[in-house]
Amino acid sequence: MKTKQGDSRLYNKNFLQAVNNAVDGIIYCATTQTNITKQLILGTIVMILSLFYKFTTSEFLCLTFAVFFVIFAEMVNTAIETIVDLLVDTYHPKAKIAKDVGAGAVVLAAMNAIIVAYFLFFKETELSQVADSLLNALVTSPFHLAFVAIIITLIAILAMKGAFKKKELSNGVKQDNFMPSGQSALAFATLTAIWINSKNLVVFCLSLILSLVVAVNRLNDKKTFAEILFGGFMGVLVVVLVYGLTIFKM
Repeated sequence: MKTKQGDSRLYNKNFLQAVNNAVDGIIYCATTQTNITKQLILGTIVMILSLFYKFTTSEFLCLTFAVFFVIFAEMVNTAIETIVDLLVDTYHPKAKIAKDVGAGAVVLAAMNAIIVAYFLFFKETELSQVADSLLNALVTSPFHLAFVAIIITLIAILAMKGAFKKKELSNGVKQDNFMPSGQSALAFATLTAIWINSKNLVVFCLSLILSLVVAVNRLNDKKTFAEILFGGFMGVLVVVLVYGLTIFKM
């Protein structure tokens, strides 16, 4: 018979706890699963390369979906393997089927990503055309650049959180390490992208209020001021660097 304390661990008390647990799951996969680590690196490279092409909104959405779908399939496969290993101590044909089906899903997702990448990245064969399309894509599609900057910020957050938590996962001892606030980083990255693209004082002030609300909420969630400040600065820095490098190229 389960205790009340045991039951409480199976449920999230609120939405923020659910989000934090989900982020912990992503960090666990990023720090312990080699394939997911490689996929995150490839995803970052693909997002950067997309700046060299004049993608339409539909094409960019297809590319983003393909990248995240591969990572999603690999995470589901990891969850399946973990459950099977937990329930089955010895070899069982059905356990093998479960693992093989999960791995097959990853292969299908990867094949889909390869097909999408082929049709998007190789539709222009001349390197000069690719170079010319870089400037046009950045000038005519600033929102594309904003999304790329925010996605890179998200991946940087996961990488940094993974680096801080890797030692904790290896020795199984919970430590109070310095952990930048990922929510603050995303909030201020979005704020910076909105300001650069809109240059509207009212829109900026409203976005700033929302970003500060996120920061205050993280303070209430036992985050230190330094962690929130570092996260916000990191978000602003990534977006500014992406836009700054683009302006420098122009």
